[in-house]
Amino acid sequence: MERNLTMRKLLAFALVLSLAATAMAYDITDISKGDKPVIQYPENVPGGRQGGDTILDAVMVAIPVVNGTGTTAGYNDDYDEVCPYTGSTSPDVVYTFTPDMNGGLNIDMLGSAYDTKIYVYDQDLNLVACNDDFYTDYTSFLENVPVVMGVQYFLVVDGYGGDFGDYLVNIDWFVPCELPCPDGAEIEGEPTIVDGYVDNFNGGCNSTPVVYSQITQPAYCGKLGYYISADGFNSRDLDWHEVVIPVGGVLEMVGDATEAMNFYEIEGTCDNLTIQNGGVAGPCNEFVLTITGTAGSTARVLCGPTHFWEGTTYEYDYVVISNIGTATEESSWTGVKALFE
Repeated sequence: MERNLTMRKLLAFALVLSLAATAMAYDITDISKGDKPVIQYPENVPGGRQGGDTILDAVMVAIPVVNGTGTTAGYNDDYDEVCPYTGSTSPDVVYTFTPDMNGGLNIDMLGSAYDTKIYVYDQDLNLVACNDDFYTDYTSFLENVPVVMGVQYFLVVDGYGGDFGDYLVNIDWFVPCELPCPDGAEIEGEPTIVDGYVDNFNGGCNSTPVVYSQITQPAYCGKLGYYISADGFNSRDLDWHEVVIPVGGVLEMVGDATEAMNFYEIEGTCDNLTIQNGGVAGPCNEFVLTITGTAGSTARVLCGPTHFWEGTTYEYDYVVISNIGTATEESSWTGVKALFE
């Protein structure tokens, strides 16, 4: 779990971040967006616009919206909400939709070219949901926004500070991810995280002393999450694991989680950590991590949340299934996975 690191550990994590394909924010302090440079955007200019400038001329879309594109450049700054930052001077655009059934919506801005902020109003202009930073590139995501059939809603695409630019938006129905733990799986066993928690369980370089947990069985179930540390920092539970490479020298591990999870092979000491390979697993989307090395040697694997802490202390589930303890000729991922289906 992330804690108040010494400068030595912070430098080590800076190196890890520089090598990650999908960056993972290891610094436990809440990122101060006030340190970001002030962006000067051009005068609002008339011209072709792909969305409405205000709620009164919002552009109507139907659900789902797949790879919707547009720009906020040249628009007026009409709206702002606290989520958690305020004081936006960014231009914004507005879309509207009326769902044909009750449910929840996912609204995803990943792939946008600037620091986005989004919020949803109902037809009475009550704020329904809002997000500034979800991903580590400062783009936004809203999950399971509750909507009611026949009610008109407005989606405002805004930006932090004065930031503006091209955006990508996807809107679709929320489908809950359920990930049962396989029978006979090894259980992480870490205490439930709460505000004030001190992680001396499997916090790796964030623990005192440094500690890894051992994955010794083909199926392993654990939890990740978010909390306020004993030092008062917004923190994320990172699980640091060690796994023995099986006969044949190829370790295959598949990760999945009920929320997005960074799933990496790491090497080095806390002074000099590097990410060798990996990617994002979940939600209900498997990622296969293949590690090669000398049979009997130890590999290190890091699991952790992909996005920033959003002010709520909670945990979510993940599962890792691997080919450890299986014969070489039977150790393909397909064969191993079949044992737990």
